[in-house]
Amino acid sequence: MKYYLFILALTLPLAADVTFKKQTLTTDFVAEGCAVADFDHDGHADITAGWFIWHGPDFTRRAAFRQPNENPSGPAKTPYHPATGYSDYFLQFSYDFNGDQWDDILVYGLPGEPAYLYLNPQNKGGDWAQHAIFDVADNESPDFKDINGDGKPELLLHTRGQLGYAEIDWANPTAQARFRPISPKSPENAKKYFRYTHGYGAGDVNADGRVDILTKDGWFEQPPDTKEDKDWAFHAGPFGRGGAQMYVYDVNSDGRNDVITSFDAHGFGFGWFEQKADGSFAEQKVMGGTPEENPQGVKFSQLHALSMIDMDGDGVQDIVTGKRRWAHGPKGDVEPGADPVLYWFQIKRDGKVGAHFTPNLVDNASGVGTQVTTADINKDGKPDIIVASKMGVFAFTRQ
Repeated sequence: MKYYLFILALTLPLAADVTFKKQTLTTDFVAEGCAVADFDHDGHADITAGWFIWHGPDFTRRAAFRQPNENPSGPAKTPYHPATGYSDYFLQFSYDFNGDQWDDILVYGLPGEPAYLYLNPQNKGGDWAQHAIFDVADNESPDFKDINGDGKPELLLHTRGQLGYAEIDWANPTAQARFRPISPKSPENAKKYFRYTHGYGAGDVNADGRVDILTKDGWFEQPPDTKEDKDWAFHAGPFGRGGAQMYVYDVNSDGRNDVITSFDAHGFGFGWFEQKADGSFAEQKVMGGTPEENPQGVKFSQLHALSMIDMDGDGVQDIVTGKRRWAHGPKGDVEPGADPVLYWFQIKRDGKVGAHFTPNLVDNASGVGTQVTTADINKDGKPDIIVASKMGVFAFTRQ
């Protein structure tokens, strides 16, 4: 058995063997999030960012799926929100909402605005029909994943000071999604969970088979029965100061699920929170505000987007993240002039109860927006990275 494990280790790729080829789709700022699907049914993955679709396999042909000034209350007619200068395409997801076997597009705009569904016209031309399926989508890291265990995704968000998720009526997917609150409605919560709140995630924290919801303050335990709206039991963290997407994963293989997140979306900090036997969490910092706080001397700020994927094929999940470019303009936040880097952190377990995160530079002139997407865009069985940021839209294919 020992000989077999040794041979297997030799066949697994080292971090240095994981390289990427960069393709610039545009240097225009059109979005801070993107999604991937075969929107035109030609057998190749396409990339959507903003109101555009870049068609595979070479991503040189671009088409608009809507007119940007079609609805003044929807995504803006320019790449910037007319009132704030931010993109109205904060995050984008692809999914077949109406069951016609053609992937549609979900767009989260600026926090506090509606979530829009765009239905795929099946190559018939014209603008994709727009439907506002949720009126006030708050949070800077909303998601789209299965919360209630029905096998279909929900809108993971909060609204008007209440945490929760929104269930889509799959018999009528263009209708308003039903919000399922998990926290009480109060003036205190309205102030605490305002539209620009940072840090949100979902995963089975206590390994009971049900998906829980996480914030920077702690996690909310999903009850056995969710037929009625009621508050979920809260368990204190805390998990940083408010970062980006939050992931639940057994980092060190001790049988208990941990929490991975950035510590501050507009500052420094990245790491994981180790769950102990008593249910408490211990902070394990991977990267701070100085090179000395990372064993490899790497440090960067504004980790406003994270994705979890097994990048090197060793069976252990890894993290893709980077520096958001000019989140609050060229003079806002910390180190706004630093390189907008993109990294993936290889997670290696030590065989005991520890784990190491090794940073690997992908690029230093793209960064991330509020979302970083990982998908296989060239059908080679390896995950690729796609980002939309203030630098433009970029595809990084594994070599």
